[in-house]
Amino acid sequence: MSKGRLEAFSDGVIAIIITIMVLALEAPHEADLAALLPLAPVFLSYLLSFVYLGIYWNNHHHLLQAITQVDGRVLWANLNLLFWLSLVPFATGWMGANPLAAWPTALYGVVLLLAAVAFFVLVRVLISVHGRESALAIAIGRDFKGKISPVFYLAAIPLSFVSAWLAYTLYVLVAVMWLIPDRRIEKALAR
Repeated sequence: MSKGRLEAFSDGVIAIIITIMVLALEAPHEADLAALLPLAPVFLSYLLSFVYLGIYWNNHHHLLQAITQVDGRVLWANLNLLFWLSLVPFATGWMGANPLAAWPTALYGVVLLLAAVAFFVLVRVLISVHGRESALAIAIGRDFKGKISPVFYLAAIPLSFVSAWLAYTLYVLVAVMWLIPDRRIEKALAR
């Protein structure tokens, strides 16, 4: 399989995941602005998840720009990532429907944590296919954001049972940290 097919498939799956999330947003039956207020938690959880999926899509795109080949290990590692991302709509919906509830907030963190681990695995598999001296390996380097994000998720999961607001803060903090696109791969490829 070519890397182009892998990228197209992944783009399609992420687009479907986003579509599933937006279709879960239900319009109120009332026609005034006050009817939107109870939907704020649902919309905010959707917004956060949309940002996360956008971050994954962006980083996945950059990752695949730095590779030349894929093998079976890459395909399975990529499917592992897509599996965890496909659970984002469920976790988003449950958290949005139950604002400040511990279990939905914790499950959201578990899904984010496992997606981050899956992305890490995908990166490591790609580096093993292309070698430690490849442009990808050099560009990834120490990957501070990739290593600190799971730590924040691990902290947020038990914090969900102490204060959902603290867990939300950590989820938002990680998203903000990743909103600034990672230019390491672009710079490495330009050299």
